[in-house]
Amino acid sequence: MKIKFFTTGGTIDKVYFDAQSEFEVGPPQVSELLGDANVTFVYEVESILRKDSLDLTEADRALIREHVATDRATRIVVTHGTDTMIQTAKALQGIPGKTIVLTGSMQPALLRVTDAGFNLGTAVAAVQILPPGVYIAMNGSIFNPMTSKKNVAEHRFEEIP
Repeated sequence: MKIKFFTTGGTIDKVYFDAQSEFEVGPPQVSELLGDANVTFVYEVESILRKDSLDLTEADRALIREHVATDRATRIVVTHGTDTMIQTAKALQGIPGKTIVLTGSMQPALLRVTDAGFNLGTAVAAVQILPPGVYIAMNGSIFNPMTSKKNVAEHRFEEIP
């Protein structure tokens, strides 16, 4: 089973620039994370965007949906910024015959302490076993984007009570 990864930017891909004293979206980190994990499944990585999720527009979400809907893969992981991940997950609803899992991280993958690898691993497991639909994999849990939210203060996703 092949897994297709679409990258859109977000914190998972951010890099630190000393001269600017800030983080900016850099190249996709998925291939490096998967290589470091020594995975044995077949996968392909395609970069769609390199944006902070707060900068994504409805046109960007339509572009992401088009890529996901028209790709031949039925098992898809989308790396995405956490601030608007739920909005993009909702925009991907209704694509038939595909299991789509969105994931990202609260800290850049390049940092020594990061949740990027753990979240990506959770997404990889989820995309292989869940039925067709759209899901979010964060903080060791799988969420329905229609009934979840990002808790900014706690740095985690959670179900809406």
